[in-house]
Amino acid sequence: MTVTRVRAYPSSRTPSREEQLAWKLAKVAAGGPRADADVEEMAVNRLIDNAGVACAALDRDAVASARRQAMSHPRPGGANVLGLPRSETVHAEWAAWANGTAVRELDMHDTFLAADYAHPADSIPPLLAVAQQCGRSGADLLKGIVASYEVHVALVKSICLHKHKVDHIAHLGPAQAAGLGAMLGLEVEEIYQAIQQAVHVCITSRQSRKGEISSWKAYAPAHSGKLAVEAVDRAMRGETSPSPIYEGEDSVIARFLDGPEAEYLVMLPEDDEPRRAILETYTKEHSAEYQAQALIDLAFDLRGKIPDRESIESIRIFTSHHTHHVIGTGSGDPQKFDPSASRETLDHSVMYIFAVALEDGAWHHVRSYAPERASRPETVRLWRKIETVEDPEWTSRYHDPDPARKAFGARVEIRMGRGETIIGELCVAHAHARGRRPFARPGYIDKYRGLVDGIVEPSEADRFLDACVRLPDLMPGELDRLTIEVPVDRLGPPGPHPEGIFSCSTHA
Repeated sequence: MTVTRVRAYPSSRTPSREEQLAWKLAKVAAGGPRADADVEEMAVNRLIDNAGVACAALDRDAVASARRQAMSHPRPGGANVLGLPRSETVHAEWAAWANGTAVRELDMHDTFLAADYAHPADSIPPLLAVAQQCGRSGADLLKGIVASYEVHVALVKSICLHKHKVDHIAHLGPAQAAGLGAMLGLEVEEIYQAIQQAVHVCITSRQSRKGEISSWKAYAPAHSGKLAVEAVDRAMRGETSPSPIYEGEDSVIARFLDGPEAEYLVMLPEDDEPRRAILETYTKEHSAEYQAQALIDLAFDLRGKIPDRESIESIRIFTSHHTHHVIGTGSGDPQKFDPSASRETLDHSVMYIFAVALEDGAWHHVRSYAPERASRPETVRLWRKIETVEDPEWTSRYHDPDPARKAFGARVEIRMGRGETIIGELCVAHAHARGRRPFARPGYIDKYRGLVDGIVEPSEADRFLDACVRLPDLMPGELDRLTIEVPVDRLGPPGPHPEGIFSCSTHA
């Protein structure tokens, strides 16, 4: 690995292209040997994972709306929209929009947490859409997925966006552009320009994840993917972009992040070094913010030790700075205690999540967030007895560079009415690579089958799995096999104004 020092400079001292971070990210995308076998296997796992969580969300309003928007932009020989017949294709950027929204809606696919936050599999929908439209092979798609993860993980390890309330798609956009460039075999110059445009247009605020969290939380990564497709298209036509996007006098670093005096250290692989960052990322067993995964499992473990939950006086969760401030009481969001809050808000309330997991001993992506579930009086009483506390030790573990020590869990103290205190601690979720039941291919397949049950016909579910397993060998023109058809009656009803401003077809 090499260390790249990144900072802003006055225009009179602009570093050469070869010294700029965007150029070095482009080189990472354009170079490198063929992926190792375990890396390819994990890329296939994430394709399976994305498909399961996306299918489970196909009848939800945000996903249905995005799908109808995509259907308004048909293109023969274009890309597939998840759920629709494979014979129906749309423009790639709109397929990326619809499928990206479906993947993100339930907050149940993969994650990477370091200096900032990431859902690296959000890069897969635009990559697959462009691969289908451009007739690429399975090996090409694999190369793009691996490159996008490498760029994304490097940025998330090194540059904190949340500190400045910048949404994490500012790292996703350049990762998606890098992956597209790698998949299409573009020159470093073209990828460099696409990365810079993607960074420039993907700077947005974190209000989308604050207070009354709306459906835009699901749309944001899809929007980033759509912008990345457009950035690559523009770069392929020879157009340039705002430069240098990271080091410039009025750049991202200078104006949105730590300012002109700040310096970041970004670790990137050498040209001939294997790209293995995808193996540092992890998926979710439960449909909730990743920092709540271990706490859901811990609640399951502790519930048998509590004979009477009504006798609980208080619950204190000692955890990291990020967990406390993003999904805990450190956020200062009263909505995180509101039974009428949106699902998007509740899945970012560790107080709600821990209360329900403690009561039910199970977690479901629909039932655990149902309005009638959230409004139970006994749940509300328990929920409002919970607070989070920032613990320096957990913050240190959260940011530990050693994967063997890195942890996203917590210690919980449950004070009972008779003065007894029940204590539990869990470092990582059970599904984590270091957890009690680490996910490998069988875990991903079980999760997929559970999510698509009752939505996808069994033969279609099996056909898709077979195509995923054969990904490295799929030939150009065969990537339409990596979509899933769903019966029309399982795609959900139309919204109040299903056509919006577009002239939409009458299909569901």
